[in-house]
Parts: sequence; structure tokens; C-alpha cells
Amino acid sequence: MDFIFEGFLQALNLLASGNAETYSAIIATVTVSSYSIGCSLLIGIPFGFCLGYFDFNGKKSIRTVVDTLMALPTVFIGLLVYAFLTHRGPLGNFGLLFTLPGIAIGQTILALPIVIGLSATAVESMDQKLGVTIMSLGANRRQLFFSSLWESRHGILAGAIAAYGRVMTEVGISMMVGGNIKWHTRTITTAIALETNKGQFGMGVALGLVLLAIAFCVNISVSFLRRRY
Repeated sequence: MDFIFEGFLQALNLLASGNAETYSAIIATVTVSSYSIGCSLLIGIPFGFCLGYFDFNGKKSIRTVVDTLMALPTVFIGLLVYAFLTHRGPLGNFGLLFTLPGIAIGQTILALPIVIGLSATAVESMDQKLGVTIMSLGANRRQLFFSSLWESRHGILAGAIAAYGRVMTEVGISMMVGGNIKWHTRTITTAIALETNKGQFGMGVALGLVLLAIAFCVNISVSFLRRRY
């Protein structure tokens, strides 16, 4: 048990002293996860709204595909993105392999089905009479869209949190697409795996504590927004 206690003490020392290697992984993680969750929300919420609000042929099949993609292994996504971004792939000329934008592409693919699926569920659970009521008051389609989004905001917010948590804690995409390059593409999760294997338990604990702190801050912010709005 002594090494666990010593690991926590070392972790606090690394965080308090502003260890450059530790904070490099933190900055890389926050940067890439912000890019990926922003893109997935911009794309996923409108698609999720259409999937949940409108009835059309093939809707059940599309919903099944979306639900299946929500459980995609991160290693498989990393493999596909790597194949596209490598110099022999169709997107190799863009030089995105082993970069933070490359990781963000993979994490966007990971988060997108979660945002679409949970947004569609939130819209489907909305009162069906709401749309008729809004239209009867003279609202146009744009106003109907934003009013419906507002009514289903809690479900959509829950989907965004779930997607953000999935992105923050994934390892496969960051490892395969980013390459775990020190000072460049090393994220919190890949650094934890590497440092623990090297016997650097303290740094692993320090980065784990940062993940917990980020999750705590996100949940506190969400609780505040729910009370406020």
C-alpha cells in the first residue's frame, strides 16, 4: 500500500509544481476533445433532430445503424482513420497523421453517433402536440426547430455529456492516429498507459486526478445550467 500513498503524493507534487510533461498531456487532451465535441455537436444535433422529429422510409434502419455505431470500438475507428490519413491513404496529402487535428477527426467519428442517437431520443420523447401548437401560433420552420431544441435541451445536454466523456477517456484513437508523441500528441489517457507501464505510477495518478477534476467541473457546470435555465 505504500507505493499507492507515495504515488498520490508524487501526483500532487507534479500538479502543484507545474510539471511541463504532465501539463503538456493535459493541454493536448483539452484541445483535441474540444475540437471533436464541437464538431460532433454542430453536425450531430441537426441530424439527431431530423431523425427524431420526422417520419420517413428507412428511419428504423438508420436508427439501428446509429445505435450500432454508438458501440464502435475505439481501436477500430483508429485503424480506419489511420488508413485514410497515412501517406498511402486518400487523405495522406493533408499531413494529418500524428497530429492533434487527426486525433480530433477520429474522436469526432466516435462522438457523432452518440450525439445523433441521444438527440433523436430526446426529440422523440418530446410532447408531440408541441409542434402543432407552435405552428398554430404562426411560427416558421426555423422557429419550430429552435423551440423544439429548447424543449428537448436536457436530453440533448445529456447526450453531449456522454459523448464528451467517451472522447475524454478513449485510448485507441489517440494511440493509433496520434502516435503518443511526447510534447506533441500525447494525451492524458495515452500518457497514463505509458507511464504506468514504465513504473511512473505518480504521473499516472496525477493525470487520472486531472481527468476526475475535468469530469467534476463538467458535471457542476451542467447542474448549474439546468438550475439556471
